[in-house]
Amino acid sequence: MGYWNSRGLRGAGLEEIINFTNEKLMERELGVIQKIPTPITPVKIDNSTSTITLAYFEKQSTVDYIGAVQGIPLCFDAKETAVKNLPIHNIHEHQVDFMTAFEKQGGVAFFLVYFRETDEYFYLPLRDFLPFWTESKKGGRKSIAYDKFRRDLIIEYKNGILDYLEAMNTYLVSR
Repeated sequence: MGYWNSRGLRGAGLEEIINFTNEKLMERELGVIQKIPTPITPVKIDNSTSTITLAYFEKQSTVDYIGAVQGIPLCFDAKETAVKNLPIHNIHEHQVDFMTAFEKQGGVAFFLVYFRETDEYFYLPLRDFLPFWTESKKGGRKSIAYDKFRRDLIIEYKNGILDYLEAMNTYLVSR
């Protein structure tokens, strides 16, 4: 994986965990979920290591992952935070628009959020996120406090697998 002078690779550890989980889901024929690459244009390349050292994003991406699990289309974005809240400015309007349109077509859209301070992973459904988004756009709070995340949607992480499908199932049954 290339690293460049950008904020774009924050949370790379989380993405590695998700990628490994998705590989296992595919091996077990439970689902097919793929990482959507963000298109970049390299500006500087270190030829001695063949590493991109500076690049810019060609266009806005939609979400980090998209796929299907046992016939259910899903898309999600992975977010990692070092503090006890999720800053809403880390989520972009074009992402919310895409996720909203995705759900209108019968898919399931969510955020997978990792709180480094508590070492906890949460499933944040788009429907739960939207009221916070709307409030922030009206000048309200610009982050979602840790204690606002649903405890029934904590994602278990063990043996290298981040079991977000269990949390997704809990959410789907409850809605």
